[in-house]
Amino acid sequence: MLDPRLLRAFVTIVDAGSFTAAAGRLHMTQSTISQQLGRLEQAVGRELIDRAARPVGPTASGERLLGHARRILALESEAVALLSDPAGTSAIRIGLPDDIVTSRLSREFATFSEQHREVRLDVTTGLSRDLSKRFRAGEFDVVVVKEPTASADYRATFPEAIGWFEGANSAGDWPDPIPLVTFPAGGLYREAMFERIERERRNWYIAFTGSSLNSVLVAVEAGLGLSLLPLGATANYNVRQNQSLGLEPAMVVSVYSWEGAGHIGALVERITKVLADRFELQGRV
Repeated sequence: MLDPRLLRAFVTIVDAGSFTAAAGRLHMTQSTISQQLGRLEQAVGRELIDRAARPVGPTASGERLLGHARRILALESEAVALLSDPAGTSAIRIGLPDDIVTSRLSREFATFSEQHREVRLDVTTGLSRDLSKRFRAGEFDVVVVKEPTASADYRATFPEAIGWFEGANSAGDWPDPIPLVTFPAGGLYREAMFERIERERRNWYIAFTGSSLNSVLVAVEAGLGLSLLPLGATANYNVRQNQSLGLEPAMVVSVYSWEGAGHIGALVERITKVLADRFELQGRV
């Protein structure tokens, strides 16, 4: 492997046209730069500088090496500059339900990243129960989850109205058994759906399972079945509330974090403000 320090001495001698001038540019003695060139020539087994020429210049072998040497030194400079820039060197791990990742929240993330270039935001979306479990296991620094009631260590919590929805073009008179559109096993609304239908003494079956809120809403929109959903997530879909089943007791959307200060605390404040505005607006509708 060629030592970049020796390559720099070689390139500087060629550019300066003399050992004395090159030594001055590199802030070293002439004997030192001569020794460095000698070590490089020994490593490659070729003379690289024509010492008899005035000004001194590269030999044929030196000319062949010169372009590669310049590229190696340029790459070294780029690597040093890259590692000296702290951008993205500190990660904040965030877990969110997919419907919480709105354009407004994404803009807040962008503003935060502009103000704190050293921080990288690692965002994972998923089901609330899984996100909560992973947060408690230390996999996330910040998490937003939907749950029946908030735990005592929440940073902020907001009520979220939920109700039964069907496609806007559905007949409205569902057969027995009732087709249900659900999240996967472990999804927050899934058990609540089954319990409510069974309290109504109705039979049911799962007609469609979707892993995201969008996939569930699209399936409901298409008429595949009924589903229990947050009211605020349905605005842009062609669905309507099912009148016979109506609303369910509100869930809560809660924010948790292990730290309340520093970068994490500042980010939690931004997330909390977005959620507060969101649920205040829904409450006025």
